[in-house]
Amino acid sequence: MKGYDLVVIGAGSGNMLLGPELAGLRTAIVEPDRFGGTCLNRGCIPSKMLVVAADAARAVTDAGRLGVRASLEGVDWAAVRDRVFGRLDPLHDQAVAHRRRGGIDVYQDAARFVGPGVLEVGGAKITADRIVVAAGSRPLVPSIPGLDTVAFHTSDTIMRLDELPASLIVIGGGFIAAELGHVFSAFGVDVTVVQQGPRMLMAEDAQISARFTELAARHVTLRVDTAVTAVASRGNGVAVTVERAGEVEVLASAALLVATGRRPNTDLLDVAAAGLEVDEHGHLITDDSYVTSAPGVWAFGDAANHFQLKHMANAEGRVVAHNIAHPDAPRRLRRDVVPRAVFADPQVAAVGLTEESARDRGIEYVVAVRDYADTAYGWALEDTTSFVKLLADPRARTVLGAHIIGPQASTLIQPLIQAMMLGQTVDQLAHDVLYIHPAITEVLEQALLAL
Repeated sequence: MKGYDLVVIGAGSGNMLLGPELAGLRTAIVEPDRFGGTCLNRGCIPSKMLVVAADAARAVTDAGRLGVRASLEGVDWAAVRDRVFGRLDPLHDQAVAHRRRGGIDVYQDAARFVGPGVLEVGGAKITADRIVVAAGSRPLVPSIPGLDTVAFHTSDTIMRLDELPASLIVIGGGFIAAELGHVFSAFGVDVTVVQQGPRMLMAEDAQISARFTELAARHVTLRVDTAVTAVASRGNGVAVTVERAGEVEVLASAALLVATGRRPNTDLLDVAAAGLEVDEHGHLITDDSYVTSAPGVWAFGDAANHFQLKHMANAEGRVVAHNIAHPDAPRRLRRDVVPRAVFADPQVAAVGLTEESARDRGIEYVVAVRDYADTAYGWALEDTTSFVKLLADPRARTVLGAHIIGPQASTLIQPLIQAMMLGQTVDQLAHDVLYIHPAITEVLEQALLAL
């Protein structure tokens, strides 16, 4: 058996772990798929590159409200897709070559634990004093009768279609369904979203979720409070049987996207053989320094937490790298302030408590809501639907939660994230900071002053 000081399982955020701090260790990295993980190959980056193109198409079709007469001639899907993956696909081979040039062994077969500190990779066994599990996650495919008999897509495959389908049914109502529903509807596909809950983006503040659901229904056919009970082939497409309030209906479509969440890849690793414990969802259990239940094993990213956010995995990776290099001075990462964004139409961004979670936990709060339409730039946008919602602690006078729906929400929320992480008060943000006029950031200023 070949022995190492460090083995990293997963070359998404796990690949970013291998910096100068750990350069003196005999190291191997194991990745049976593609370097870059979900984010680079099947997730955040390609989807956002598609979203930018979809936003451009939507801007044309919506231009009339600004007095601009424009029409969309069409979308060259092959050109859009190839712009994305023509840039991303070469990065895998480049990353593998870079690691090997640096003296790191790269294994491109699947790994599984066969004992504490021992892995089997491609029929060979390797050992390591330190192991980091950053094996990521994969789409969760629900048990729907007939689903295994039809051709369907997940977020892993839908972005590489050879051609746009005439119609698409999306099962699910979370951020993947929201973003890809926006992409394909903006490109002219007839999209139907089937959501089991009463609204889309159910994890968001209810006021945000309700507004997003209302606006999404302008561009897609939206079936809420609707369960999918069966799937079958129909011609060159699929037939999806749904039920709502006891009424059964069959929906037909050229293509089907299953977007019902993701599951950690820990079940593929035989983690129990290494003495690693998982929670009820299959995530590896760690302490706040990312040490697992097995000595010498750390875990982070989608394999270990429920956030499924690349920026969180990146931050965790920096902590893990430090803790491996400096075991006597471990660092920890705050998990109470974790921002997120949905790059759909409209954008949604959030951090901290929702009003519902604050109420359920008995946390005292005050709330302020401010519309984009109350600002000069909101007038320029002719925006009548976007808003900012802030929750604050009335005693400590700090921000408890921030929720934004509207253009550039993912950028607009950043000063509120900073305020929450650095402990800045509402008073400081409202009175001690200058906000450029007439930028859209004035909506933050107005909401803070209202608090």
